[in-house]
Amino acid sequence: MARLNLLEETRFEKIPVTVYENQHIASKKVAGRIADIIRKKEARGEKAVLGLATGATPSEVYEELVRLHKEEGLSFKNVITFNLDEYYPMNPNSRQSYVTYMNEVLFDHVDIDPENIHIPDGTLELEEIAEYCIQYENKIEEVGGLDFQILGIGRTGHIGFNEPGSAPNSGTRLITLDDLTRRDASRAFGGKENVPTKAITMGIGTIFKAREIVLMAWNTKKASIIKKAVEGEISGEVPATYLQLSDNVEFVLDQDAASELTRFNTPWLVKDCVWDRPLIKKAVIWLSNELKKPILKLTDEDYNTHGMAQLATEQGPAYNINIDVFNQLQHTITGWPGGKPHADDSQRPERAEPARKRSVIFSPHPDDDVISMGGTFIRLVDQGHDVHVAYQTSGNTAVWDTDVLRYIEFTIDFKKSIGKETKELEEIYEKMRDFISKKEPNQIDLPEIRDVKGFIRKAEAIAGARYAGLTDDKIHFMALPFYETGKTKKNPPTDIDVKMTMELLQEIKPHQIFAAGDFADPHGTHLVCFKIILEAMERLRETEEWTKDCWLWMYRGAWHEFETHEIEMAVPLSPQEVERKKLAIFQHQSQKDRPVFPGDDEREFWVRAQERNRETAQAYHDLGLADYEAMEAFVRWKF
Repeated sequence: MARLNLLEETRFEKIPVTVYENQHIASKKVAGRIADIIRKKEARGEKAVLGLATGATPSEVYEELVRLHKEEGLSFKNVITFNLDEYYPMNPNSRQSYVTYMNEVLFDHVDIDPENIHIPDGTLELEEIAEYCIQYENKIEEVGGLDFQILGIGRTGHIGFNEPGSAPNSGTRLITLDDLTRRDASRAFGGKENVPTKAITMGIGTIFKAREIVLMAWNTKKASIIKKAVEGEISGEVPATYLQLSDNVEFVLDQDAASELTRFNTPWLVKDCVWDRPLIKKAVIWLSNELKKPILKLTDEDYNTHGMAQLATEQGPAYNINIDVFNQLQHTITGWPGGKPHADDSQRPERAEPARKRSVIFSPHPDDDVISMGGTFIRLVDQGHDVHVAYQTSGNTAVWDTDVLRYIEFTIDFKKSIGKETKELEEIYEKMRDFISKKEPNQIDLPEIRDVKGFIRKAEAIAGARYAGLTDDKIHFMALPFYETGKTKKNPPTDIDVKMTMELLQEIKPHQIFAAGDFADPHGTHLVCFKIILEAMERLRETEEWTKDCWLWMYRGAWHEFETHEIEMAVPLSPQEVERKKLAIFQHQSQKDRPVFPGDDEREFWVRAQERNRETAQAYHDLGLADYEAMEAFVRWKF
């Protein structure tokens, strides 16, 4: 019976899918399977032939294999490896090369014979590549073919570097990279302009020959492409859909990557559900959007013909359910993000008392506060709350080198104009200029350059916070140490980061904390900063009484917005407030026009914010609620 239920739940899925609670558990499971193959082959005196992938997705698999080698004696002496791909052109000693990556995460830590390692050669002359690719295929066949192939998936649906348009029988070859793929790689290369336009990759036909194929994917950024690959029609536009043709493939996902699959996203379409209020709210909003009808116009027939008959039968009629969901949405809307003083707050998202709250807005980067919740920030100040803003990192990697030189030139001219000595500063300027002229992509800046970049972001953050109405004593710069590496890759947070956060919270003793819950941030800084806040609060809650009355609100907006059914507080903005928010964002001039790391959205940050806020308001209006100019959305974190 359980087997039948599972088949019903997964009936939209055309590929076997295993979902784990998180990527850590999943990675260990995959590493264990690889270790079993190595040991079984070793016992038979045979070589284990592995197809390996690179990037963030398989990194914990390699970490676990290294642990198994060092702690449990797993030997790699009988292992032969073939990597999927390499950028072209690419020096193997480059920081961005897959040779460097594989050495750092695996090969330098195990006892594999270097002659058994095969990674596509990014140094070949163009005319040599075709013959080289044939030889690469031949080598795989000569050792008996791939026993196990690890895959990740790109947001274009590529596997290896088989971009849209690749043929299902394609072999190892030189390909041209999709623009989205290059944008995704831009941070590692210090900008998209530095990302190679081509790569050498194993073909889909080559991958198909592996005896086992495991495609891994983690986090919500991969959820939409996973749904297409698993549930969509086979198409060259999404190369991963070709894996539906293989009997040897399995997708291994964490819960976030699986979140858009039908059985998780709209479970009422494939099974009977336990209808609690959050699921009812999600389903009714989905139905309203699906039919493009306001919630209060949905009928029993609409429920019955769209997989929600069970809900209508158990808790109907439909109109009663509609009224309840409509009221839930209505009660999330408030023009008083700090609570409306002396009002009945039983149906409001925030408490009425105390009438004047201490609020702290944590901003991971120096502009997230005004980009993501600038309207609410201004509203809190205007309504008389004791508002503080805390900039958690300096943001000093996201400033153009040309801005550094411009500011130093300005400073030199200013000092000269008031008769001050400039010789020492001019020497530093020449040193900076010489360094920048020879700088390699993602090379760590000189300390003086990092300082100036940090000063630029700090000055802009102060200007933005002042524009929102804060006095300087309410503006805090934390410069958490985990961030200050000078590299795009940051250190793991430590106890120092947590204690600095605890000290600030103890000083303010806030009734409200606003923190970035935008975990789709491609740099990962938002998630790290959020976890630091959580750890600080968990520790303080053990001894500090004020923490019991402190609420934590998560905001988004720089990268993605909350789904409508998730929103617990929606702050409407008037046209004038939208304009004020835009001007607050404009104070961050180094991030205007084109930021250093735009992610996959190349719109200016103020445009992103404005359009997302309008989309949130439109989503509410489409459901039958009032038509506001814009809305900022929040979800409360439950300790």
